[in-house]
Amino acid sequence: MQEDSTSSPHSESLARYLGNTIREMRQQHGLTIAEVSEKSGISKGMLSKIENALTATSLETLVKITNALGISMATIFRHYNAPEGGAQLIKQGQGMEVVRRGTKSGHTYHLLSYNQGPKKYFEPFLISMDDASEIFPTFEHQGIEFIYMLQGKLDYRHGQKTYFLEAGDSLTFAGDIPHGPERLIELPIRFLAIIYYNTANLDD
Repeated sequence: MQEDSTSSPHSESLARYLGNTIREMRQQHGLTIAEVSEKSGISKGMLSKIENALTATSLETLVKITNALGISMATIFRHYNAPEGGAQLIKQGQGMEVVRRGTKSGHTYHLLSYNQGPKKYFEPFLISMDDASEIFPTFEHQGIEFIYMLQGKLDYRHGQKTYFLEAGDSLTFAGDIPHGPERLIELPIRFLAIIYYNTANLDD
């Protein structure tokens, strides 16, 4: 069957997607173009043109290729026309360092997500402490805070209660009650603190 030679922005985009996907799948399965050609009955030259988006491919040809690759048609099209991603990547050590009220040397906050738009839904911090002599202030803020210990040991105060935290422990509490580190027991200390601002406070 002769391949469709018509060209349009949509068909060119589809041809590029199919070519890239077929190449990726072929490589993932450790197959050469020659091996896929033998399994599918399609010439090596035609397969090369398809992978490089130099020609459109018929449905019949695509079925032969997917059978040769041992995958379904659904697998080929699973990412086609998927919404464009908008994730924010913060590489290790590149979080924005911020200063919170009362913090001093030996106590650093790295904000791991920012530029969230006009309303903040949450704030994730990586907090590091390496000075046992520092006196820490108490904090109060809107929303719910979640802490997950990564390294070290400390006593953490929330209201009138103190909690002993070590690596692997987590603590969740209301942010409007005074809270903060009470005593550093084993240094260095690193933990994640994620503040979630509920919808009732988004306009404040």
